[in-house]
Amino acid sequence: MSRTLHPETLAIRTQVARTAQREHAVPLYLTSSFVFDDAEQARALFADEIPGNIYSRFTNPNVDELVEKLCLLEGAETGIATATGMAAVFASLAGLLSSGDHLIASRAIFGSTHQLLTKVLPRWGITTTYVDASAPPDAWEKAVRPETKLVFIETPSNPGLELVDLAAVGGLCRSRNLVFVVDNCFSTPLLQRPIEYGADLIVHSATKYIDGQGRTMGGAVVGSAKQITDIRFFARQTGPSLSPFNGWLLSKSLETLAVRMERHVANALRVAQHFDGHADVGRVRYPFLESHPQYALARKQMSGGGGIVVLELDDLARARRVVDTLELASHTGNLGDTRTIVTHPASTTHAKLTEEERARVAITPGLIRISVGLEHVDDIIADLEQALVRSRVSASAAKGEKSVATSGRPA
Repeated sequence: MSRTLHPETLAIRTQVARTAQREHAVPLYLTSSFVFDDAEQARALFADEIPGNIYSRFTNPNVDELVEKLCLLEGAETGIATATGMAAVFASLAGLLSSGDHLIASRAIFGSTHQLLTKVLPRWGITTTYVDASAPPDAWEKAVRPETKLVFIETPSNPGLELVDLAAVGGLCRSRNLVFVVDNCFSTPLLQRPIEYGADLIVHSATKYIDGQGRTMGGAVVGSAKQITDIRFFARQTGPSLSPFNGWLLSKSLETLAVRMERHVANALRVAQHFDGHADVGRVRYPFLESHPQYALARKQMSGGGGIVVLELDDLARARRVVDTLELASHTGNLGDTRTIVTHPASTTHAKLTEEERARVAITPGLIRISVGLEHVDDIIADLEQALVRSRVSASAAKGEKSVATSGRPA
């Protein structure tokens, strides 16, 4: 086509070649292997001299279509898809690092990623230095060692919504020849394109917004062909491959990503604005809320604030009562769904962090993470309001009972 197409159009119109059956929707390629035209073609395929399918652990048309779409959206050269988001994170690190290597990571990252960096990679002699997300550029520079090979960040962070300055860290990585990896799960390529700020690799948990309906699992790593070559080799030998069915499903999901993200962002901003300064809420965190300490940075490197809002309540007991009294919102550990989801990270997704580790990444006992869904925003707000009221009444009743019990002591 002679003209440049918008991302929303690319996500819908990018498809594998139509077969002789003349289908409009891409068919499912549910096959473990592919036949060869002759012995020479088989040899050339295995030697990587020509492109083509061999075995679905390596490539599959449904999975390839998903990867191509993500590359177009992120501005990446190539990529691979994996069975889960954590498989993508692991492949991006294990495929590039060796024993004795060192990496730098933003301190505020997903709980399982933290476990990978602190419990798994050290078994193979790979060490990590954490830097606070909001630290000045010189803090990142000071963390670099002679054996440092890679920088891994998550922005906005899960769940605290802390931001890392992509341009600053990207500039450091270029000057020191470090691989720059960004987990872009919360923003999706429609709200943030880290490659434009110097990122070499983008990691996604496709289970979240890319699927968007809580139906399936998947992950992806896209970026520079130089790094993807090594990651692809690692993945082919270790087998964290995405199934053809999940590849097909996630590729179809990308066709509605732009529409869904527009509603997620609009609803989340309304929720954040409503509860900012609310009598029952200590603090609201949302990147596009002016009270967010990194609001200017968010507006610089993001085109929207995303679909996650964080409410900080008085304490653990209050947070638990709110979660338990919600009527509309779901209580689960996922996010990015059409349905609003509320999670208490301190006791679930980040429970394996120590209390000190949680405090250092702004996960307080009373923090609840809200993945704002696509329901009517007034219904979402009303559900949170009634839960806050009921939790306040419950807290007052509990204090009253305690007071009665204390005053009832015998003289």
